[in-house]
Amino acid sequence: MPMHEDEIRATTELVGRLVAEQCPQWAGLPVTALPDDVEGTDNVLFRLGDSLVVRMPKVEWAAQQADSDARWLPRLSPQLPVSVPVPVHLGRPSDDYPWAWSVVPWVDGTTPPRLGSDDVPLARDLAAFALRLREADATGGPTKPAGSRGTPLSHVDASARAGLDRLRGHDDGLDLAAAERAWDTCVAAPDWGGDPVWFHGDLQPGNLVVDDGRLAGVIDWGALGVGDPAPDVAAALWTFTGDARALYREFVCPDDATWLRACGWALAPSLTGIDYYRHTFPRMAEHGRRMVRAVVAELS
Repeated sequence: MPMHEDEIRATTELVGRLVAEQCPQWAGLPVTALPDDVEGTDNVLFRLGDSLVVRMPKVEWAAQQADSDARWLPRLSPQLPVSVPVPVHLGRPSDDYPWAWSVVPWVDGTTPPRLGSDDVPLARDLAAFALRLREADATGGPTKPAGSRGTPLSHVDASARAGLDRLRGHDDGLDLAAAERAWDTCVAAPDWGGDPVWFHGDLQPGNLVVDDGRLAGVIDWGALGVGDPAPDVAAALWTFTGDARALYREFVCPDDATWLRACGWALAPSLTGIDYYRHTFPRMAEHGRRMVRAVVAELS
């Protein structure tokens, strides 16, 4: 079942044709679809031989990711402490496929637990990564449109409340009154008053690669931008539990207002995403329920 109504899913046959046409130096390499359990919401992924991955957007909102990666990751990668998938080829749309696509290096390792990890060394590694990214010169970096991560939470107030209303018709085991109070607290927090800084924007477990217990790579840069650092602070909730959450927050969160906005960026997409992914991507819906509970517990 597709995750999105307007989804366009690339196939191994299509990828093989595009590779042969646009990067014939790899035409003899086998193309293998990655399993569903590593697929995210924006791209379909294919192994190309042993050392490459082809990233094919599957929904229009992800159509600019390949261009963004090709423009910004070469600038950022030398400043970061772990591997970053800098594109080695930027593919063009074709008669068979409407969007730009990319070929990136494969990063060896595994992803941490999807529903939270109390891994203190990993929290320390990810905090070091987030701070190094934040320290990079943001001059000329991509500002995000209203409603995107890194912009004021007020821009997603209406959609978050609409998502909350849709949940009232379901039994998700959530305290929706407490969730609404938590959202009221988050959206009332002062906006970021500092200079715009770089943020990855989606430091979820599925976008982290761990090898031998240490952070080895950070992938999927589709939310990259400059603005409020709160979305990367939200990884404390998205990715960690217990002592690891506390350590990550201590290292990367500059003030209490940023923590409230970070809670907001954990809560808002969860309130809208639980129902959106309820049947098409149950793992994402369950992650959203976990985030609602986590934010309520933090702010109660």
